[in-house]
Amino acid sequence: MSRVGLIAGNGRFPFLVLEAAREMGHDVTVVAVKEEAEPGLADVAREAGATFHWLSLGQLGKAIATFKSEGVRQAVMAGQVKHTKIFSGIVPDLTLMSVLLRLKAKNTDALIAAVADVMRDKGIELLDSTAFLEPLVARPGSLAARPPSDEERDDLDFGYRMADAIAGLDIGQTIVVKDRAVVAVEAMEGTDAAILRAGRLAGPGTRVVKVAKPNQDMRFDVPVVGVPTIEVMKTAGATAISIDAGRTLIVDGGRFLEAARDANIAVVGRDITPLP
Repeated sequence: MSRVGLIAGNGRFPFLVLEAAREMGHDVTVVAVKEEAEPGLADVAREAGATFHWLSLGQLGKAIATFKSEGVRQAVMAGQVKHTKIFSGIVPDLTLMSVLLRLKAKNTDALIAAVADVMRDKGIELLDSTAFLEPLVARPGSLAARPPSDEERDDLDFGYRMADAIAGLDIGQTIVVKDRAVVAVEAMEGTDAAILRAGRLAGPGTRVVKVAKPNQDMRFDVPVVGVPTIEVMKTAGATAISIDAGRTLIVDGGRFLEAARDANIAVVGRDITPLP
């Protein structure tokens, strides 16, 4: 099998991609963002027989050179890099500086799309981040032990239009609603912080709507939920969450659904397949 590259940000996502790629027989070269990736990833990578490199967020040229030196022609980007770190405190090398100078919009999608273009020009294709993880992509319908109640369903249905709108404007991908009123909108602080803020503002009984962008680029910034999402919802008193089927990754899917069941939280996969 071929050698693939893994650009690793934070959380469990990179571990899952590494494990799945190795199980499929791929050799793996890991380039981990040292400001974000979990320290334990290095040991796991080496135990899996992967090569491993720590690089700073701004070292795009070195990342490309590392991949090319090891024969990588395809790579996956997995794990979040906080938006606040991308646009503050970064020390770009010459390759990344050339990308930044060409940007027409100073947002994360524009930056990473430009990075993907540079990588492609250098002979490295950026694959969909879920390429090795299809079993963990959310399916349509009620996913947890209980379906949403009528009240929860009303709140989720109410939230879709606003959530799709803010996602399309690249503000965030999550809103929290209660009694058909928007309580919190995600911005740079991230999903967990928005859920907790909603709990402080509105108390128990909130519902979470997390959506993909209208033209979601599956190579990066794919919506992700996991056990920590359920833990945050428990803390905030949120009772239901909707995620977009086919475009959302459920990290540690079995544990996620078990945690939702134990917390009596409804989980819905919204079917966004276009009508014929």
